[in-house]
Amino acid sequence: MLRITVLASGSKGNASVLTSTASGASVLIDAGLSCRETLKRMKLAGEDPAALSAVLVTHEHQDHVNGLGALARKLQIPVYVTGPTHSAWKRMVGPKPKRQSREQWFAEQQLRAQAVPKTSYAPAWQYASAAAAAPAPEFVAAMEQVTTAIADCDEEPAADPTVLPKVEFFEAGRPFEIKDIGVMPFTVPHDAADPVGFVFTVSGLRFGMVTDLGYIPPNVSMQLRRCDGLYLESNHDLEMLRTGPYPWSVKQRVLSRVGHLSNDALADFLATDYDGSAAVLVLAHLSESNNHPDIARTCAERALGPRANLISNRLVMAQQDAPTPSISL
Repeated sequence: MLRITVLASGSKGNASVLTSTASGASVLIDAGLSCRETLKRMKLAGEDPAALSAVLVTHEHQDHVNGLGALARKLQIPVYVTGPTHSAWKRMVGPKPKRQSREQWFAEQQLRAQAVPKTSYAPAWQYASAAAAAPAPEFVAAMEQVTTAIADCDEEPAADPTVLPKVEFFEAGRPFEIKDIGVMPFTVPHDAADPVGFVFTVSGLRFGMVTDLGYIPPNVSMQLRRCDGLYLESNHDLEMLRTGPYPWSVKQRVLSRVGHLSNDALADFLATDYDGSAAVLVLAHLSESNNHPDIARTCAERALGPRANLISNRLVMAQQDAPTPSISL
């Protein structure tokens, strides 16, 4: 059997726990909350962090990886990620080279100039060879002071935040397993390095998870067939987004083919391409500024028509600020 617990869903952070109730193995899908908040919400939801076998990453945007490094290191569990996503994440969170100020540069040049004693008779090549062979002690001491001053710009020296206990790379379209949990990753259209959705298989049950996509292409629609449960994006109401507070550039991004799925776009999928096989539909990644749970629910129910009932196609609204009650299949 299978259990899914949504710890958080939305632009402030995304994280869900999928568990095989037969073996007790569980995986965390995305780590968009801080490490502390993730562990707190797992405890509230009755999920055991010690049971986590891995973290799976859909893409490198902050609301999906905010606590990734700290959580993986604390629990000493592997991170499953595509190569391009891992590289993009490392560039995003890795240590940035420290920049020298003009004053520090000039001070360094002056110290270098004073490092080699000059005589009016010595040729220039002797200065260079002397400096290379044995820097003056005064120069070394002064440079140590400059280095210390630059390091002190940071509040406190920190370990490399890109270090992970173990990284397991996967590719979209190639299935793999984590204990008895089968995982099928597939490509989705989003403005990230290599974004994916997942279909999980446990004891013959299929659960599909896909958010952060501008539209539903045929490859995604095909993956979502024959699923016993679905977790789908219903990000925004078109009118609320158009008249809402976002800058026009952000609105264009959200509305683009690599942005986020609107209520209407999801409704179109449910009415035309959805095969009706899921017992539970979780509406996820709702915008707090450009959507409302009642609007998203009504739009989906209209699209489902008579299929929206308590026996199958039950609708659950994923929450941002608290764990959503666990769903068992």
